[in-house]
Amino acid sequence: MTSAVLPKNMRTFSTIWIGQLISLLGSGLTGFALGVWIYQQTGKATPFAITVLFANLPPVLLGPIVGSIADRYDRKKIMLIADTGNALVTLLALVLLFTNSLQIWNIFLIVLVGSVFGAFQEPAFAASVVMLVPKKDLQRANGMAQMSNALGNLISPLLSGVLFGLIGLKGIILIDFITYFAALFTLIISKIPMPVLTEEQKNSGGWKDAMAGWRYLRAHGGLLGLVIFFAGINFMLNFATVLTSPMVLATLSPEVLGTIMTVSGLGMFLGSVLLSAWGGPKKNKIISIIGFAVLTTIGLGIAGLRANPYFIGAGFFLLLFFVPLVSGTSQSIFQTKVPLDLQGRVYAMRSMISRSIMPIAFLTAGPLADYIFEPLMAEGGALSNSLIARIIGVGPGRGIGLLFLICAFGGLVTIASVWGNKKVRRIETDIPDVIPEAGD
Repeated sequence: MTSAVLPKNMRTFSTIWIGQLISLLGSGLTGFALGVWIYQQTGKATPFAITVLFANLPPVLLGPIVGSIADRYDRKKIMLIADTGNALVTLLALVLLFTNSLQIWNIFLIVLVGSVFGAFQEPAFAASVVMLVPKKDLQRANGMAQMSNALGNLISPLLSGVLFGLIGLKGIILIDFITYFAALFTLIISKIPMPVLTEEQKNSGGWKDAMAGWRYLRAHGGLLGLVIFFAGINFMLNFATVLTSPMVLATLSPEVLGTIMTVSGLGMFLGSVLLSAWGGPKKNKIISIIGFAVLTTIGLGIAGLRANPYFIGAGFFLLLFFVPLVSGTSQSIFQTKVPLDLQGRVYAMRSMISRSIMPIAFLTAGPLADYIFEPLMAEGGALSNSLIARIIGVGPGRGIGLLFLICAFGGLVTIASVWGNKKVRRIETDIPDVIPEAGD
């Protein structure tokens, strides 16, 4: 333990979490409204994929640097700067709207800059959790963090749809800007301890210090294997889900899309509540992760099976119900196995590796859907009379549905391969915990 003070309760974490939740809800309003606007402007899947690509590039490109900064400098100040930066980016979008200057390429740039700030905030916040939460409550805290995303998916689409008709896109983005002040206020009044820097960290710097997270993962093959597993799963899930809006809007209305996203958010919310209330598995966490991942992948397949809102909603409900359980359980393994002074760098390296092949998905998913799979599954297309067409149907959106099924199969293959890795299966016994229980 590199800090003499062990957290005794979750009070400070909960305070910061409330502020971040309010801000996230505001961002969710804008995200949904802009998504509908992009599709109305273009009618294509590719702009969605490009937007998500720009949102994910900074954590991949900046991983080692932001991790080193999170471990070396005041994490509270890092998060304050990041939230302030994102608030200013939102204000810029508002100005462009009021001057009737907002264009598709503006959104790409705004998303990219906002993601740069997010790339600094994520490892700083993730590394702070173990300084704010007792070991016994780590999985509950992870469940709360997942619950934030779930509430965003649950509340924001429906609320955004209502507000869009009342106050328009300008009003929605203004609300988003105001919600950042809640995040800033709760950070300002909270104290976030820092772990004591080791002598090696004090005397090192530059690239060597930034790459310490990679060296730790490489020295502990089970943890590295788990990260690579999530890279594969993330690729399969994101390749498909980045096309969700085009698949739904191809045959259904924006209101139905909002309902499906709300149902999806409900699944994630209930999964997060379960993790927070239950506290997650205490033993056999790897087996639990594998089982949860299988169910998540099955949900992806169900979502692509038919051009039917009930199938799509049920599939996403199942998928997102188990995502918090997978993510929260995995996060607790890293929180208890990684030294506190390395948490930021290891988290950033995990994020970089797990997202490293996702840009390929975002660059290829849209064009594959628009120019290959959609024509294949169109009326009179090459696969329109095939067995798969009789199962999933033909017409608009069915090519994307086929991509969902292919990605679900790929996910199951990835899960089977990681189960064969003995180092991953033995993480809990082979790597000792670095955080003592309260009172030890």
